[in-house]
Amino acid sequence: MTERPDFLDDILFNADGLVPAIAQQHDTGEVLMMAWMNAASIAETMQTGQVCYWSRSRQAFWRKGESSGHVQRLKELRYDCDGDTLLLLVDQTGPACHTDRRSCFYRAVRNGAVEEIMAPERA
Repeated sequence: MTERPDFLDDILFNADGLVPAIAQQHDTGEVLMMAWMNAASIAETMQTGQVCYWSRSRQAFWRKGESSGHVQRLKELRYDCDGDTLLLLVDQTGPACHTDRRSCFYRAVRNGAVEEIMAPERA
């Protein structure tokens, strides 16, 4: 059984029991992705060191890299002043995005036009 971390009392979960979590590469500051976590996935992440999210579409735990091998190892967990958003400083192995890009934030709006600023890491 996973132990419930004390700091969870500071976290403001939404009506579905979820909180947004932004994953950032710990050594470069690169923003990798955003996903949702619940209290149990946060507790598992803290216990194992491997990031575990909550999949809203599957209604199940999503252990990042479980099938792809693109794991996220937690280096540090931070939360904002309101307690309603998490920042996960991670060590990302391989692409973070299911599109095989390093980051899910691979589109930029520049001068009113959308540009892809990052190619997939593999074809």
